[in-house]
Amino acid sequence: MHDRDARIAELYAASKERILLLDGAWGVMLQKMGLGEEDYRNEHFNADTYPGQMKGNNDILCLTRPDCVTQLHDAYYDAGADISETNTFSATSIAMDDYNLTLKDVIDINHAGARLARAAADKWTEKTPDKPRFAAGSIGPLNKMLSMSSDVNDPGAREVVFDQVYQAYREQLKALNEGGVHMYLIETITDTLNCKAAIKAKMDLEAEGMDVLPLWISGTITDRSGRTLSGQNVEAFWNSVRHAKPFAIGFNCALGAELMRPHIAAASRVADTLVAAFPNAGLPNEMGEYDEKPHETAGELGKWAEEGIVNILGGCCGTTPDHIRAIAAAIEGLPPRTPITNESAMRLAGLEPFEMA
Repeated sequence: MHDRDARIAELYAASKERILLLDGAWGVMLQKMGLGEEDYRNEHFNADTYPGQMKGNNDILCLTRPDCVTQLHDAYYDAGADISETNTFSATSIAMDDYNLTLKDVIDINHAGARLARAAADKWTEKTPDKPRFAAGSIGPLNKMLSMSSDVNDPGAREVVFDQVYQAYREQLKALNEGGVHMYLIETITDTLNCKAAIKAKMDLEAEGMDVLPLWISGTITDRSGRTLSGQNVEAFWNSVRHAKPFAIGFNCALGAELMRPHIAAASRVADTLVAAFPNAGLPNEMGEYDEKPHETAGELGKWAEEGIVNILGGCCGTTPDHIRAIAAAIEGLPPRTPITNESAMRLAGLEPFEMA
């Protein structure tokens, strides 16, 4: 393996030189492969020990069909991506409990996902030394939230407590680090308190001696209200997580580029770090599919690059290697946004931001 510290230094250098490009959707591409139940189970997950359907649990393909995972990393790097995510979006003990997976299974998935992503990044860096590639450890949202009730009739009801969420993220972060990722991507954040549990897990592990890696935080604005599902607007969300000193902050999923733009512009105005965005390929149609063509997505994101409001771009639901290739062409040669310099002030947040000079 290549030296991780050296590659991380290249990441910081590259981010100052150009707009970096993330990969696109994983779910839609894996669906296109037409994989069956046997692909998801293989010899790892027999029906006696793991009852119920495993098809659709895409993260376990890191163990059962690593060739498919590597194929997607390669497809996105070939399309021009600088960064590719690990196939570990739901690989926490809390989320995987739905499939009756053990903690060992979860750790194995994260180890394998990180190794596959790292190997692909190293391979493509050797092919194009002037364009180093980076593996981002994907840490997705949980299926249980700390900020919102699980029972409409009981506002105080919760299916998990903070310590459980913290522990689940701690397990995932440690395994991704051991597997060799270059950075963490806490993404598709709907609940800021869940995100803060992940941030605390990272900070605690690093205080205990784990390698310090860059952190990219990506929230989700769920609708036209301009707020996350737990109720925060863009600046309040930033104020809630800025203590983590992230490498990048931004938003992904839920919206297409057209509707996401004002929220990315808002982040660009307040964040003293890199701003990143990977929107969906428009909004889903009646069948839940995405119709926005590569040139349409790239056209919108190219404007953002021209306006100087972004440092990292990519694609979420519905995007393909063709979308990433089109975005790469649209942003080629355009300079990255220059992060702002914030004056020292006390910045607090509930649902809205509060600043005290």
